[in-house]
Amino acid sequence: MAVRKFSPVTPGQRHKIIGTFEEITATVPEKSLVCGKNSTGGRNNTGKMTARYIGGGHKKRFRFIDFKREKDGVPAVVKTIEYDPNRSARIALLFYADGEKRYIIAPNGLEVGSTLMSGKDAAPEIGNCLPLSVIPVGTVIHNIELRPGQGALLVRSAGNFAQLTSREGDYCVIKLPSGETRKILSACKATIGSVGNSDHALESSGKAGRSRWLGRRPHNRGVVMNPHDHPMGGGEGRQSGGHPRSRKGLYAKGLKTRTPKKASNKYIIERCNK
Repeated sequence: MAVRKFSPVTPGQRHKIIGTFEEITATVPEKSLVCGKNSTGGRNNTGKMTARYIGGGHKKRFRFIDFKREKDGVPAVVKTIEYDPNRSARIALLFYADGEKRYIIAPNGLEVGSTLMSGKDAAPEIGNCLPLSVIPVGTVIHNIELRPGQGALLVRSAGNFAQLTSREGDYCVIKLPSGETRKILSACKATIGSVGNSDHALESSGKAGRSRWLGRRPHNRGVVMNPHDHPMGGGEGRQSGGHPRSRKGLYAKGLKTRTPKKASNKYIIERCNK
């Protein structure tokens, strides 16, 4: 994966940096694995705006992604690597030996024609999905479950990876991309390797119109609003707005919002560095 820079022929291309899409091998998704996706525009069922700065954007079709990888022992061949408008990572289409087709998140280094496998008997190679109990210590992983059979919830966005650092009884110690270290049950599954499209973080839209294509409307700051619209609004001239806070009055800098007595606190060994 690489990125493209453009000559400043127009103002929008002066700062534009996008991916090359060189790893994409198909432009039309598998028809049996997609469905229509409705856009809400931030409105609820009565038409009231409940989420601001949402609306417009290009039409999308939702791709069904297999985050469970429960077809243990059945080999699958990577048929295509495709673009998915619903996520930052690329997706790969698998043709299983029994004839079934499924999409997965494409890890870095995965190529068309590769054979993948899931289950405890699979080799710890890129793209294979194994229980944490049989993955070697120090392995880079992604698509991590929190409960056995639930499906992957952690480390799914472009370029991310976690590392299996040690084992403690029935649990494995995982170092997450945020810097947090936590224990996860060894029966949970994870996929070997890091998520592909690692240069996604280097991309720059270059113009406001690209945000509108993605369904993002202009976002106005709280300090330019009136007092009844935002706690930081009001004042004669350009006032600072006071301490940074949300529209509901919660401090935005440094306020701890995690529930102190949350049940999963006992699984967290070290907090993230942020």
